[in-house]
Amino acid sequence: MTTYTNQKSERQYYIDWLRILLILSVFLFHIGMIFNTWGWHVKNDQLYGGMLQKIMSFLHYWRMPLLFLISGAGTYFALGKRTSAQYLGERFRRLFIPFVVGIFTLVPVQVYIERASSYSSLLDFYPHMFEGVYPAGNFSWHHLWFIVYLFVIALLISPFLNMLRSERFLWFVSSIEGFFTKPFALNIILIPMILSQIILREYFEVNTNDLFNDGASLALYIIFFMSGFMLLPNKNIIEAIRKQRLLYLVETIAATVIMFRGPALAGSERTGDIIWDVCSVVIALTCGLTAIGYAKQYLNSDSKFRKLANEAIFPFYLLHQPVIVVVGYFVVGVHIPVLMKFVLITVTSFTIVAGLYWLVIRHINFLRLIFGLKMIKKEKQEPVPALLLSPLMAETNRSLSEMR
Repeated sequence: MTTYTNQKSERQYYIDWLRILLILSVFLFHIGMIFNTWGWHVKNDQLYGGMLQKIMSFLHYWRMPLLFLISGAGTYFALGKRTSAQYLGERFRRLFIPFVVGIFTLVPVQVYIERASSYSSLLDFYPHMFEGVYPAGNFSWHHLWFIVYLFVIALLISPFLNMLRSERFLWFVSSIEGFFTKPFALNIILIPMILSQIILREYFEVNTNDLFNDGASLALYIIFFMSGFMLLPNKNIIEAIRKQRLLYLVETIAATVIMFRGPALAGSERTGDIIWDVCSVVIALTCGLTAIGYAKQYLNSDSKFRKLANEAIFPFYLLHQPVIVVVGYFVVGVHIPVLMKFVLITVTSFTIVAGLYWLVIRHINFLRLIFGLKMIKKEKQEPVPALLLSPLMAETNRSLSEMR
């Protein structure tokens, strides 16, 4: 279809930049967890609510939904002509292998640090790793939940890939693009989003990140993923989002003000909770569309740094949380101002994670495999003896020619 972006020749660089910036925001968010009043693995002796709490609440509601939204679009662009089996094979290598390795290497470090007083060492903790499910027990996948959810979504959509890529389906989306390109028209996606939460939140807690008891959040993430897969590759729809970015920004600001101010003005606690919950879903969508619109306008360009960061960002995500937890564990006990602690944890953690990728992971194929990167193909080289003999042979041939 002419209204769909060519998967091979028209790379959407803004999606890469958004992914990079979002993972960096996750990095800063988890550093903030050390200093706010929410429970986490490592906590500073002095905690802060107020503005820090509001900023982190705001970030919490839209950054991960946006990651699922652009993951859906990224899946469409990366899919090409792969079969369902090929797609699942790629997802297994890219997601499942790092997840399994991370369960046994990255996550135990975080749980051990949190409960260091109960064990003499990390090696002492490992035999107790499967004793119960976190937070009551020790077994968890912590920040790897995002990878698990992406893999489950891949399993769910794989039987329908042929239908989703068919000319008939693309024609259907193109036939209704006229509606989706109108101002605020993409708000129609809020209907299935809000309905899914009304129905499922009666049975599931919100944001448990444990998959099995997280049906409401999983349904929301699936809607975001499929919206990205079906709508963002459409040239006219993404162009409309770019042009209407200011409108979605205004809508986000309005929803944010209502979310933080509305519950206090409501007549009952139940009404206040409803206002908060509805606004949080609205923010998840409209803030995501705002970010996409501005990224399309200002970040849709290539550079050497983009290419490097785009590969590095997945290992960065895998490593960032255990590194923050370890660094934070040693820094929070130091008697220095809170701002200096924040800067020290940020700089040290970033340096360690970036250094591990740059100096170690990217050079070793085995590590590239377990961190979800493509393997480096070794170039076929000419045998050494031939390289050594070629100058001698050339000189011999020249001498023979002169003799003739």
